[in-house]
Amino acid sequence: MKRSLLILIVGVITALACAGTAGADISKAEKNLERESKRLNDTAAKPDGEKAVLKKFEAEFKVSDAQVRSLRDRKLAYGEIAVALSLAQKMAGGVSEVNVQKVLSMRQGPPEAGWGQVARQLGTKLGATVSQVKKMNNDANREIKKDHAQAGKTATKAQQELPQEPQEKKDSGPPNTFKGEGRPMNRGGGAM
Repeated sequence: MKRSLLILIVGVITALACAGTAGADISKAEKNLERESKRLNDTAAKPDGEKAVLKKFEAEFKVSDAQVRSLRDRKLAYGEIAVALSLAQKMAGGVSEVNVQKVLSMRQGPPEAGWGQVARQLGTKLGATVSQVKKMNNDANREIKKDHAQAGKTATKAQQELPQEPQEKKDSGPPNTFKGEGRPMNRGGGAM
């Protein structure tokens, strides 16, 4: 009897350890997704960031500005929108209003579920979504830098095109003299 109880306890501990390992993988992917979502939100908060992020949504998911705005009206951050659209994209029918609503209803519950649980229910893994959100963020940051560089070049060119006032030429006297303390001094070997 004691032996079978011991075997049962060892079996339960082993099962819990294996379940903990599987949960850690999902937890790691969810942590990475959370980090990348936050980075995308931070990028959108930069000057010209929202414009760059919206441009990436349009390119990546083929959604309009109005569709993203409607999700924003539901108090979703850009990172959450990117995750929802990415998961919807992997569903049959791709990014459609129905698929996005299905993903969001799974996430918001009841019961409320993590992105890992939503992905499992959809039969997909979070790794591809993490990569997609990360790529979108990197591309949006490149877009911002490119826009700023172009704006800088335009400003420099406009400044160069402005008529510049001629600078006064100071009379320094004969070529081998200079003014020091208000009086002309000779240059050369004897000026030591």
